Amino acid sequence: MVRKVKTRRSDDKKVIPFMQTSSYYFEKGNHYFQKNKLEKALLFFKKAIEIEPDNPLYHYNQACLLSRMGHLEKANKIFSHIVNKMDPSLTGCYFLIAINYGLMNEVDKARYYLNLYLQVSPQGEMAEEAEDILFALTEVDRELISAGRGNIPITKVICVEEEELLQRYRENQGMRFVLWQALYHKNEQVVEKAIRLYSLLADEGGKENLLEFVRNPWIKQRLRLKALLELKNMGVKGLVRVFMEGSLRDIDLSFYPLLAPRWLQPWQDVLERTLQNMRSSQCYNETFYEDVQAIWIDFLNNFYPRYPLIHKVETWSAALEYALARYHFLNLTQKTLADQYRVSTSSLSAKYKIINEVLNIQYRAYHNMLRYLTQREKE
Repeated sequence: MVRKVKTRRSDDKKVIPFMQTSSYYFEKGNHYFQKNKLEKALLFFKKAIEIEPDNPLYHYNQACLLSRMGHLEKANKIFSHIVNKMDPSLTGCYFLIAINYGLMNEVDKARYYLNLYLQVSPQGEMAEEAEDILFALTEVDRELISAGRGNIPITKVICVEEEELLQRYRENQGMRFVLWQALYHKNEQVVEKAIRLYSLLADEGGKENLLEFVRNPWIKQRLRLKALLELKNMGVKGLVRVFMEGSLRDIDLSFYPLLAPRWLQPWQDVLERTLQNMRSSQCYNETFYEDVQAIWIDFLNNFYPRYPLIHKVETWSAALEYALARYHFLNLTQKTLADQYRVSTSSLSAKYKIINEVLNIQYRAYHNMLRYLTQREKE
């Protein structure tokens, strides 16, 4: 006897929803944080907090992200909530609150939270930095800094010669505070100049300030790598605590793959000219700006100990943008870029050939595309 098998209709099947955990959203948030996709990162951090609202680490990373995005007041409210309502042992929040108030030019509040941090955590990881900042604040006449008398306004730092800035730093306590503020300024050119100056002030607080800088959780990775390069050039050895990939970790600068020579002005000129052309085209988002800088730094790193001969900045800049276009499979020809930069197609092609020989752009492009497609399937 043959039994009939009763089939279940498809619409009778039970669908078991896949519930994502808070840690999943937290890791996704960290992923986008490192990719500099801050709005996406914020959405995932908020989702993690919705699922697990009592986890102070989730709130801490959200506050760091808000600080990175410039929402300093919101970040400070969360930092305060963490230490007052969730986990009083996370005293580093007081230090970060002080940094944010300093960036908002609310010096009295910055001073208050620095003192509070030292009271509750006198042997804390950032105690030495807090004492240094308090010392600078004590010596500075806020009226002089605000008016710019006897000092240099922060945004003008990039226009002043290094020797003059170093002299003022050594003669005027107020200038020390100005330089410290410049290190955390929104203008990246100001930050880069401050990093360079601190590297020349190694034994005068420069090393300590850069070590503090690379631990900061919301600065851009490109600027962090620049500071690590300067620390390596200053002869700093052994383990250095750095914020990378969502957490503090120790790296050994002796083996860390950073560019060995000091950053030269022609290299910066090439990068700035490329970014200028990219911005004027209005065809790129923030990710492309990060990538073109990474390509240039990677090229210089791998080309060393040789130095690229830069007789005409525009030629190298055009080649660099073309390398970016090839990496992302953009429909941008050498002829188009040569016209934009007012250079010959043959000279652009020659410089791109050098970059490509070092980095193998086409090979990397295909692997980048494969990673992108794989990631999309996972998402």
